[in-house]
Amino acid sequence: MGLANAIDWPEEYLPGTTDNFVSNEVIAAGPPIAQIWPYLADTEAWPTYYDNVSDITFPDGGGPELSPGLRLSFATFGFPPLTAQVTQCVPPAPATPARLAWTAHQDGPPESRLDVLHAWLLEDLPGGRIRILTQESQIGTPAAELARRHPNPMLNGHQDWLDGLLRAARGVPALG
Repeated sequence: MGLANAIDWPEEYLPGTTDNFVSNEVIAAGPPIAQIWPYLADTEAWPTYYDNVSDITFPDGGGPELSPGLRLSFATFGFPPLTAQVTQCVPPAPATPARLAWTAHQDGPPESRLDVLHAWLLEDLPGGRIRILTQESQIGTPAAELARRHPNPMLNGHQDWLDGLLRAARGVPALG
């Protein structure tokens, strides 16, 4: 297994063909992925370690624990709340990486439409190490505008999410 594991991309979100794509990865000493997963799969935990998410709601009920097909809404990166749907939710198992993905949309006039797929892969590595990979592929004018900014706000924001996730799982207080 090791580092050969990757995100499975639907064709319409294939990196290199969309308006913006970012990839963030952390490889570090433990804790095991089973200890990290609850902080990612439970949306009530997100604001405790990541300050770029708010207004999380579940229009059809359900939540706060993510599950396949669950619809949710949340605000991030200054966008109005995005409507999202979980497309993949595979908790960690021995020798099997955890996977989580959702699509998110912002409707409206063409210049403000946004369509994204945000995916996560978490795996235990030999020697008590872990790997957390998060990637997002975006389509739309707002995505193209983000891609032109340097540094790309998505790249820095997702690194904050990864770092906060790992701190939370380790029991380290949030920064700031």
